[in-house]
Amino acid sequence: MLETLNEIEARVVGALVEKQLTTPEYYPLTLNALVSACNQKNNREPVMTLDADAVSAAVEHLRDRNLVYVFYGSTSRVPKYKHMLPSYYTLEPDETALLAVLMLRGPQTLGELRERTGRMHTFDGLGEVQEALDRLTRRDEPLVMKLDRLPGRKEARFAHLLSGEITQDSIVFSEGSGTPRVSTNGFSELSGEIESLKAELAALQAEFAEFRKQFE
Repeated sequence: MLETLNEIEARVVGALVEKQLTTPEYYPLTLNALVSACNQKNNREPVMTLDADAVSAAVEHLRDRNLVYVFYGSTSRVPKYKHMLPSYYTLEPDETALLAVLMLRGPQTLGELRERTGRMHTFDGLGEVQEALDRLTRRDEPLVMKLDRLPGRKEARFAHLLSGEITQDSIVFSEGSGTPRVSTNGFSELSGEIESLKAELAALQAEFAEFRKQFE
């Protein structure tokens, strides 16, 4: 039986996968860069405000389970972190991208998953998304489940099971108590891109600060 991840551990793994696939030039991540990635305001549901101690504790638990690996480069003594998600769960690239987005943004429809994995993996159509999800749901130990459609919604959504079994009631309660969503439009998409650039800049600044410490 696979061990489950708590909310912070799932956020850490999801953030590591996202940065590996979208900004590989800055991967693996230092602790400061990982904290920034976990606390991004865009592409995160819910938005978190984790401190370095919380992220560090999650990383240590993930290392104990071989889900995260610490890496020391030849030119730096600052530890950096890599995820081991595909090897741990024996995943294909499309499955890895889907799980990352589900960990970062919660239950989503086929269309949302295809759109939001765009920078991580290219799906030619919704059929390919469905095929990958089917593989994840039909495993001996399923990693994804299909949720019942909510009242007033046309499409069913999918949720990851890396944090254990979930119930429809818990999903409804969580969404009902959250912040109302604003429909996506051109302005919100642009705002999301700006927030993403800000997060990447913050990660770069954190890495540069770590680099400077070696010469102080």
